[in-house]
Amino acid sequence: CLPTTVNMCIVLTSTAGGNVASALCNAVLSNLLGIFVTPALLLRFFGTEVSLPFFSMVYKLCNQVLVPVAIGQVLRNKADFVMKLYTNNSKKFKKTQELILLGIVWNAFCNTFASPSSPIISLRHFWTLAILLPTLHLVSLYGFFLLTKLFLKEDKELVVAGMFCASHKTLAFGLPLINTIFEGHPNLAAFCAPLMFLHPLQAFLGSIIMPRIQKYINNNN
Repeated sequence: CLPTTVNMCIVLTSTAGGNVASALCNAVLSNLLGIFVTPALLLRFFGTEVSLPFFSMVYKLCNQVLVPVAIGQVLRNKADFVMKLYTNNSKKFKKTQELILLGIVWNAFCNTFASPSSPIISLRHFWTLAILLPTLHLVSLYGFFLLTKLFLKEDKELVVAGMFCASHKTLAFGLPLINTIFEGHPNLAAFCAPLMFLHPLQAFLGSIIMPRIQKYINNNN
C-alpha cells in the first residue's frame, strides 16, 4: 500500500524514452494521496493510527520533482539556444542521463547498506530476500507491462511509464511509516529489511532491462 518512488521511476521512464509527464504526474499524485490513503488502510486493516508530516512531504516533493521539471520546461519552451544545444548534442545528453541513472543506483546501494539504521538480519533471511525480492519485482514489472499494454496498445511511452510507476515502492515514505508503526518491536529490522533491499534493487533491475525497454519503444512493428 505504498506509493511509487519520487525520482527513480521518472529517471527510468525518461531513460527508456517513455512518457515522462505521465510518470511525473503519477509520482506526485501517488505520494500526495499516500499521505492519506496509506494510514487509512492501516487503520482499516490493522487498527493502527499513524500521523505523517504532510507539509514537509509536500515540500520535499516540490523541491525534488516539481521545481526541477518546471525549470526544465521553461528552458525548453522559452530558451531556443537550450533546445539547439540539446539537438546538437543529443547523444552526449543521452550518455549523461545513463550516467545519472548509474549514479542513482550506486547512491541507493550506498545509502541502504552503509546507513547506521540498516537492518541486521540473519544470513538465512538475507538469502531468502536476495532470491525472493528480485523474482517478485521482475514478475511485477512484467505483469504491469502486460496490464498497461492491454489498455494502451498504441501508446508505448505510456505503457513504459505505467510499468515503472506501478511496480515501484518508495523507501522515503515507507521506512518512516514502518518505524512509526512498529517502534520498539523486536522484529523491526526484519520489517524494514525488504523495503531497504528493494529500493536499490528497483534501480539495478531497471537499468538491466533498460536496453529491452528501449528496443520495445523504438520498434515500429
